[in-house]
Amino acid sequence: MNPGYELPQNEAGYSFGFLDEYAKREVRRTVLKAICIPGYQTPYASREMPMGRGFGTGGLQVTLSLVGPGDTVKVIDQGADDSVNAVNLRKFIELTCPHVDTTEHTRDATLIQSRHRVPEMPLTEAQVLVLQVPYPDPLVVVEPSEARRKTMHGEGDYSRLLTKLYEDIVQFDEITISHRYPTRINGHYVIDPSPIPRYDVPQLHQNRALILLGAGREKKIYAVPPYSQADPLAFDDVPFRTEDFTDEYGRRRACARCGAIDSFLDELIDDDGARIWQCSDSDYCNERLAAAGKQEVARA
Repeated sequence: MNPGYELPQNEAGYSFGFLDEYAKREVRRTVLKAICIPGYQTPYASREMPMGRGFGTGGLQVTLSLVGPGDTVKVIDQGADDSVNAVNLRKFIELTCPHVDTTEHTRDATLIQSRHRVPEMPLTEAQVLVLQVPYPDPLVVVEPSEARRKTMHGEGDYSRLLTKLYEDIVQFDEITISHRYPTRINGHYVIDPSPIPRYDVPQLHQNRALILLGAGREKKIYAVPPYSQADPLAFDDVPFRTEDFTDEYGRRRACARCGAIDSFLDELIDDDGARIWQCSDSDYCNERLAAAGKQEVARA
């Protein structure tokens, strides 16, 4: 954004990005610190936002603080552009950010705000991904004291968290964490990567885009800078694995709409009561459909 650009106000009289300039300046400073210390939970003074809990107020504050005229914003919820969360946040950004475009296409976005998914399409160095986070500290399941957790993070002491994973293996023969899988960044801090599925955790590793995670209720921001090392906690004899989309015959299930076999799939029930699988990422699915349609027209 051009520092000499005078930020416009909309017809309703809101300041650009809803937040006042002091609030946005503090969030930007916090983001810079989080980038400099990858994985560190940087505290900030979270503001009240005009939406209920569960709508990602922390991620929204990061988005509104970073976006500027000329940016293009994409908002997704569980991979979809048309869910209640995504639609309402997109409308709020359009209302409070004049001269900021919104899109449903990952490749066109400069800033992507997401709830619980990393887009299937590889991101670029020119993009920023903002993830909404309900609980930023992975140690909260083994240590109730925040002061003690800070010490454990500083010392890189994650033995109790590893013990919790080991207890899962003893009881269930595998680690049963389905989302919020603890991930070590650049060999030190272990983060809660937000409630993304395990399928998305490997995408944090060496990602070309800047990934920011905002927790409004817990008042924390942390970051996975571009080209960072991101290693999910695991054991040598029980390696980390993602969700299994194979059927009873060992074949990889495909999306019922576009036929993709390389994406995260949601299980649905069709009109006949049968189980089907469909891409969670609506833009990825729609792009494959569009490409297939063009090919069919060309063959015809």
